[in-house]
Amino acid sequence: MNKQVTIQEESAFDDQANAVDVVAEKLKDALTPGYQAEFDPEEADQAGAFLEDALSEQDAMESDADLMDALLDDTQEKA
Repeated sequence: MNKQVTIQEESAFDDQANAVDVVAEKLKDALTPGYQAEFDPEEADQAGAFLEDALSEQDAMESDADLMDALLDDTQEKA
């Protein structure tokens, strides 16, 4: 009645759990303004990525400067 789990099946589970942890960590890193987190195609798929066609890479990098300005303004207002 109890199914025996083989070492290979257990190892595959550990690999999958580690892959999920890696993607989660990269997603946290991607929230850092100015940081460009890199994902391989499989990781990007796991993260729910899609083809971005609304912004060019240059436009996205320039928008980072706007975010930094907004964060600095917000910090100065609170001081």
